[in-house]
Amino acid sequence: MIKKNHVVRLVLIFTLIMGVSSLVIMLSNTLAARQTAYITVDPNTIKLIQLDGPKEGDPIAIVDTTIGEYRFVLYPQQSPKAVENFTSLANEGYYNGTYVFHSEDGVYSAAGAPNKDGSAKDNSHELVKRELHQDLWPFKGAVLAMNTTIDKSFKEKLLGGGTYYNGSRFMVLNTVEFNDDFKKELKDVSESQKLADAFIEKGGVPNFSQQMTVIGQTYSGLDVVEKLASLQTENKGGYKFPVEDVMINSVTISTYSNDENKAEKVETTTK
Repeated sequence: MIKKNHVVRLVLIFTLIMGVSSLVIMLSNTLAARQTAYITVDPNTIKLIQLDGPKEGDPIAIVDTTIGEYRFVLYPQQSPKAVENFTSLANEGYYNGTYVFHSEDGVYSAAGAPNKDGSAKDNSHELVKRELHQDLWPFKGAVLAMNTTIDKSFKEKLLGGGTYYNGSRFMVLNTVEFNDDFKKELKDVSESQKLADAFIEKGGVPNFSQQMTVIGQTYSGLDVVEKLASLQTENKGGYKFPVEDVMINSVTISTYSNDENKAEKVETTTK
């Protein structure tokens, strides 16, 4: 009887060890899965490159809409796949005659849909793996490739994680309201005071941080960005469609020239 109890005890101990081992493996797999969906940000090495502005020869996009033009510098080094997708579509003329299909209460607008309901033509350019980078953030004027879908295995559905994708449509950010309480909260929770200060000074949508691929930063035409985010809309489904159609006439891929900046300064001073 004593021998039998000893065997039972050994079985129970072995089962417990196996259970703990399985739990450790499960948690490790969960962390690994989540790390593929998100990134680790080191607050000591963040470079806020969007605050620097474009440099001579940087790739840019010139977006001509029915209510004005805005320009943004592209970030092919930080978001290579998404920028390549965007620039190839622009060069093909894909965005010519596409819709601004969402305007969010002064916060942001969404554009680049060939159909008025915000849908894409097909899925051929909609499965670009999301790219997150610790040097790119959703400041005012940031241009983000919109998430299209998430691919989850059975295990990821249970434990978390998954692969996010973005596509042809894009968002241009204006800003949320930064009142005193929000500023204090942002400073309290942020591990980087430099980043918190940048949001407070520049504006933007902190809730979008490391959620979508940032492909660019607007450096000219912020007044147009503000207008696009503040259109009169009507709710239909998941989007707030502009009451009056606002279209993208064209998207031109070019390179930044310091002469362009000089010309803009001269034009501003002569007004």
